[in-house]
Parts: sequence; C-alpha cells; structure tokens
Amino acid sequence: MTPTKNDAGAAGKRALESVFAALMQHGLLLKQDKSIPSVVGIITGESLRTSWWSHPKSHLIFSVLAILADDPRVLFTKLLDRKDTLVHISLWPALLAAASAREAWQTQGLSASAAGLLNRIDCSDSGVRATGAVAKELQNRLLATAHEVHTDSGRHELVLESWATWANRVQCKALKRSADGRRILEHAAESLGAPLKVLPWRQMRDQATR
Repeated sequence: MTPTKNDAGAAGKRALESVFAALMQHGLLLKQDKSIPSVVGIITGESLRTSWWSHPKSHLIFSVLAILADDPRVLFTKLLDRKDTLVHISLWPALLAAASAREAWQTQGLSASAAGLLNRIDCSDSGVRATGAVAKELQNRLLATAHEVHTDSGRHELVLESWATWANRVQCKALKRSADGRRILEHAAESLGAPLKVLPWRQMRDQATR
C-alpha cells in the first residue's frame, strides 16, 4: 500500500506513489542528489545542481517530503554521503545493527563536544535538542538519529535520540551482527546506484588511511 494524503492532490499523489515505489524497490533513497536517485530527482525529472527550494515544483517537493517524514515506514538519516537519506522499514534492523555498534569508524576521532552531547543523548529517554556542527558530527557517524519537532512558538527544532530510544519507540529489533547490517546496507546502496565509498564506515576508513 502506498501512502496518500487528501490535500496532496492528483499530482501530489502520483509523485508520492512514484517516490515510495522507488524507496520500496531499493530500500534507500536520497532526498536530493545530482546523480543518485532521489526524491527531488523523481519529482522534477531533473538532476538539480542547486537547491530545490527555487524550483517551480518546490511546493510539491515540500508536500511529499512532509508526508514521508510522518510515514511510520520511513526514517530520515545521514546514511549516504552525509546527506539526508530515506530508509525503508525493511532495512531498519540492518541499519540499527550497524548504527548502534559503536565501532571505531564511529568513535575514533570524535570531538570532545560531540562525545559530551552523545553522553547526554544516551542518558535521555526523550532525546536532546541540538543543532550545529556537533549535532551533524553525531549524525554523520550514525551515533544518533534525529527528527524535527514543532515547538509552541511555531519553530522547528532538531531532536537527537539514541538508537536504543528510537528502537524502543518504533519497536525495531537489530540484527545480531553489525557486519550483517553493513553488508545489507551496502547491497541496498549498490542497488540504488550509489558507490560504496559514500557509506559512513567506508568514508571513515578511507580518511584514516590517508
């Protein structure tokens, strides 16, 4: 079953169905990219080199992304090339196994500020609001998952959660071995046409050998 929303309209429904079909096929989909299949590319039919906000279909893109962000089968995380990546529920056990392992590619060279924030996140049952470079550092290493919340003032703020808290909230059980999780995610990335070097454990390993 594909997601629908009454206010999306006929064009919105078609765009949403096309995006979700691609996500189900590959398990992964980038939010925007010049060469790898993405939500923006599917909706516009173009390979944009600039922000999609200035595109004539920006309202449609925003609507589709908002629906997907609320879909209980979709998780947004920084998996491919440190960019927003949609992950289908079918890959969540693999992602959880890889992301919660706390292996060297995640922890080696972690800044003191990021380590302090990570400790706060680990100790929280509801997540920690954080922004900036430190929050991105944790997301890029898959040390935490993040989602936006609407504040009483109408603003959007980023909340970082531990993978344990997220897994408990969505009732997800990790694969037993992190290596199996990485292997499954690598296969999904290849299915999407993404080079393996864009995965965080590959990126960190390449940086360490330079």
